Amino acid sequence: MEQQNIIDAIVHFEDQAAVHKISDALLDLLPSQKNQPVVIICIGTDRSTGDSLGPLIGSFLHEAGMNFFHVYGTLENPVHAMNLKDILAHVKKTYKNPFIIGIDACLGRIANIGEIKVGTGPIKPGAGVNKKLPEVGDAFITGIVNMAGHLEFVVLQNTRLNLVMKLAKKIAAALVETDRIYDKKRTFQSIGFNFVKRKSAK
Repeated sequence: MEQQNIIDAIVHFEDQAAVHKISDALLDLLPSQKNQPVVIICIGTDRSTGDSLGPLIGSFLHEAGMNFFHVYGTLENPVHAMNLKDILAHVKKTYKNPFIIGIDACLGRIANIGEIKVGTGPIKPGAGVNKKLPEVGDAFITGIVNMAGHLEFVVLQNTRLNLVMKLAKKIAAALVETDRIYDKKRTFQSIGFNFVKRKSAK
Protein backbone atom coordinates (compact mmCIF):
# COMPACT_ATOMS: atom_id res chain seq x y z
CA MET A 1 0.00 0.00 0.00
CA GLU A 2 1.47 3.35 -1.07
CA GLN A 3 1.91 6.02 1.56
CA GLN A 4 0.07 9.24 0.77
CA ASN A 5 2.19 12.35 0.71
CA ILE A 6 1.26 15.50 2.61
CA ILE A 7 2.43 18.83 1.21
CA ASP A 8 3.44 21.06 4.11
CA ALA A 9 4.69 24.08 2.16
CA ILE A 10 4.64 25.43 -1.39
CA VAL A 11 7.06 28.29 -2.02
CA HIS A 12 7.99 29.98 -5.29
CA PHE A 13 11.73 30.42 -5.74
CA GLU A 14 11.24 34.15 -6.42
CA ASP A 15 9.63 34.66 -2.99
CA GLN A 16 12.04 36.90 -1.05
CA ALA A 17 11.52 34.74 2.05
CA ALA A 18 11.76 31.43 0.18
CA VAL A 19 14.88 30.20 2.01
CA HIS A 20 13.38 30.88 5.46
CA LYS A 21 9.99 29.40 4.56
CA ILE A 22 11.52 26.19 3.22
CA SER A 23 13.79 25.93 6.27
CA ASP A 24 10.88 26.45 8.67
CA ALA A 25 8.84 23.75 6.93
CA LEU A 26 11.76 21.33 7.14
CA LEU A 27 12.36 22.05 10.83
CA ASP A 28 8.76 21.06 11.53
CA LEU A 29 9.27 17.73 9.75
CA LEU A 30 12.65 16.66 11.11
CA PRO A 31 12.87 14.25 14.07
CA SER A 32 13.51 15.64 17.55
CA GLN A 33 15.60 12.64 18.69
CA LYS A 34 19.25 13.68 18.94
CA ASN A 35 20.54 10.25 17.90
CA GLN A 36 18.51 9.87 14.70
CA PRO A 37 20.66 10.64 11.64
CA VAL A 38 19.27 12.76 8.81
CA VAL A 39 20.19 11.66 5.28
CA ILE A 40 19.50 13.75 2.18
CA ILE A 41 19.25 11.85 -1.10
CA CYS A 42 19.41 14.15 -4.14
CA ILE A 43 18.05 12.23 -7.12
CA GLY A 44 18.76 12.97 -10.76
CA THR A 45 21.41 13.13 -13.45
CA ASP A 46 23.36 15.85 -15.22
CA ARG A 47 22.70 14.07 -18.52
CA SER A 48 19.33 15.86 -18.58
CA THR A 49 19.05 19.58 -17.80
CA GLY A 50 15.70 19.36 -16.03
CA ASP A 51 16.73 16.26 -14.10
CA SER A 52 19.95 17.89 -12.84
CA LEU A 53 18.18 19.71 -9.98
CA GLY A 54 18.99 17.00 -7.42
CA PRO A 55 22.70 16.59 -8.20
CA LEU A 56 23.16 20.38 -8.37
CA ILE A 57 21.69 20.69 -4.87
CA GLY A 58 23.89 17.86 -3.61
CA SER A 59 26.99 19.52 -5.04
CA PHE A 60 26.09 22.88 -3.48
CA LEU A 61 25.61 21.16 -0.11
CA HIS A 62 28.98 19.40 -0.34
CA GLU A 63 30.66 22.71 -1.16
CA ALA A 64 28.94 24.44 1.77
CA GLY A 65 29.72 21.62 4.23
CA MET A 66 27.07 20.00 6.40
CA ASN A 67 27.32 19.79 10.19
CA PHE A 68 24.69 17.13 10.82
CA PHE A 69 23.09 16.10 7.52
CA HIS A 70 24.54 13.32 5.36
CA VAL A 71 24.24 14.00 1.61
CA TYR A 72 24.09 11.57 -1.32
CA GLY A 73 23.80 12.59 -4.97
CA THR A 74 26.08 15.16 -6.60
CA LEU A 75 27.11 16.07 -10.13
CA GLU A 76 30.21 13.91 -9.69
CA ASN A 77 28.42 11.00 -8.01
CA PRO A 78 24.74 11.18 -8.95
CA VAL A 79 21.94 9.03 -7.56
CA HIS A 80 19.80 7.89 -10.50
CA ALA A 81 17.64 5.06 -11.79
CA MET A 82 20.55 2.66 -12.23
CA ASN A 83 21.99 2.91 -8.70
CA LEU A 84 19.07 4.09 -6.56
CA LYS A 85 18.35 0.68 -5.02
CA ASP A 86 22.01 0.19 -4.09
CA ILE A 87 22.26 3.67 -2.54
CA LEU A 88 19.13 3.09 -0.45
CA ALA A 89 20.48 -0.27 0.74
CA HIS A 90 23.81 1.39 1.64
CA VAL A 91 22.10 4.17 3.59
CA LYS A 92 19.93 1.76 5.57
CA LYS A 93 22.96 -0.41 6.34
CA THR A 94 25.20 2.53 7.30
CA TYR A 95 22.81 4.55 9.48
CA LYS A 96 20.56 3.33 12.27
CA ASN A 97 16.94 4.33 11.67
CA PRO A 98 17.80 7.21 9.33
CA PHE A 99 15.34 10.00 8.59
CA ILE A 100 15.60 10.38 4.83
CA ILE A 101 14.77 13.48 2.81
CA GLY A 102 14.30 12.75 -0.89
CA ILE A 103 14.93 15.57 -3.37
CA ASP A 104 14.01 15.50 -7.05
CA ALA A 105 12.88 17.61 -9.98
CA CYS A 106 9.30 17.29 -11.15
CA LEU A 107 6.96 18.53 -13.86
CA GLY A 108 3.70 20.39 -13.28
CA ARG A 109 1.28 22.95 -14.65
CA ILE A 110 2.78 25.90 -16.48
CA ALA A 111 1.50 28.27 -13.78
CA ASN A 112 3.36 26.28 -11.11
CA ILE A 113 6.80 26.22 -12.74
CA GLY A 114 9.34 27.51 -10.22
CA GLU A 115 7.46 26.24 -7.17
CA ILE A 116 9.24 24.29 -4.45
CA LYS A 117 7.21 21.78 -2.45
CA VAL A 118 8.16 20.44 0.98
CA GLY A 119 6.19 17.62 2.52
CA THR A 120 5.79 14.44 4.51
CA GLY A 121 6.08 11.06 2.87
CA PRO A 122 8.30 9.41 0.26
CA ILE A 123 9.26 10.91 -3.06
CA LYS A 124 8.37 8.88 -6.15
CA PRO A 125 11.28 9.33 -8.55
CA GLY A 126 10.65 8.55 -12.19
CA ALA A 127 6.87 8.89 -11.93
CA GLY A 128 6.88 11.88 -14.27
CA VAL A 129 8.60 9.90 -17.02
CA ASN A 130 6.73 6.63 -16.37
CA LYS A 131 9.58 4.82 -14.63
CA LYS A 132 8.91 2.46 -11.72
CA LEU A 133 11.57 3.14 -9.08
CA PRO A 134 11.71 2.64 -5.29
CA GLU A 135 10.02 5.31 -3.20
CA VAL A 136 12.53 7.39 -1.26
CA GLY A 137 12.33 9.04 2.10
CA ASP A 138 10.28 10.13 5.08
CA ALA A 139 10.04 13.67 3.72
CA PHE A 140 10.50 15.24 0.31
CA ILE A 141 11.50 18.40 -1.50
CA THR A 142 10.58 18.84 -5.15
CA GLY A 143 11.13 21.67 -7.59
CA ILE A 144 8.84 22.12 -10.59
CA VAL A 145 11.21 22.69 -13.50
CA ASN A 146 8.88 22.49 -16.50
CA MET A 147 5.39 21.68 -17.78
CA ALA A 148 3.97 18.17 -17.58
CA GLY A 149 2.36 16.63 -20.63
CA HIS A 150 3.48 14.45 -23.51
CA LEU A 151 7.08 13.32 -24.02
CA GLU A 152 8.19 14.20 -20.50
CA PHE A 153 11.70 12.91 -21.17
CA VAL A 154 12.08 15.42 -24.01
CA VAL A 155 10.63 18.19 -21.83
CA LEU A 156 13.26 17.52 -19.15
CA GLN A 157 16.00 17.52 -21.78
CA ASN A 158 14.86 20.94 -23.02
CA THR A 159 14.43 22.65 -19.65
CA ARG A 160 16.21 25.96 -19.06
CA LEU A 161 19.38 25.47 -16.99
CA ASN A 162 18.96 29.00 -15.64
CA LEU A 163 15.71 28.04 -13.89
CA VAL A 164 17.15 24.78 -12.55
CA MET A 165 20.17 26.63 -11.12
CA LYS A 166 17.96 29.20 -9.37
CA LEU A 167 15.80 26.48 -7.82
CA ALA A 168 18.87 24.49 -6.76
CA LYS A 169 20.50 27.49 -5.09
CA LYS A 170 17.35 28.35 -3.11
CA ILE A 171 16.78 24.77 -1.94
CA ALA A 172 20.45 24.29 -1.05
CA ALA A 173 20.52 27.57 0.90
CA ALA A 174 17.43 26.46 2.85
CA LEU A 175 19.03 23.11 3.68
CA VAL A 176 22.26 24.79 4.82
CA GLU A 177 20.22 27.09 7.07
CA THR A 178 18.24 24.14 8.42
CA ASP A 179 21.45 22.23 9.13
CA ARG A 180 22.78 25.18 11.14
CA ILE A 181 19.60 25.56 13.21
CA TYR A 182 18.59 21.91 13.61
CA ASP A 183 20.94 20.91 16.42
CA LYS A 184 19.89 23.94 18.47
CA LYS A 185 16.26 22.93 18.07
CA ARG A 186 16.95 19.35 19.23
CA THR A 187 18.99 20.60 22.19
CA PHE A 188 16.21 22.92 23.33
CA GLN A 189 13.60 20.17 22.99
CA SER A 190 15.74 17.64 24.87
CA ILE A 191 15.83 19.90 27.93
CA GLY A 192 12.13 20.69 27.80
CA PHE A 193 12.08 24.06 26.06
CA ASN A 194 9.96 24.86 23.03
CA PHE A 195 11.90 26.04 20.02
CA VAL A 196 10.47 29.28 18.67
CA LYS A 197 10.84 29.76 14.93
CA ARG A 198 11.46 33.13 13.36
CA LYS A 199 8.51 34.81 11.68
CA SER A 200 8.92 34.61 7.92
CA ALA A 201 7.94 37.59 5.84
CA LYS A 202 4.68 37.06 4.00
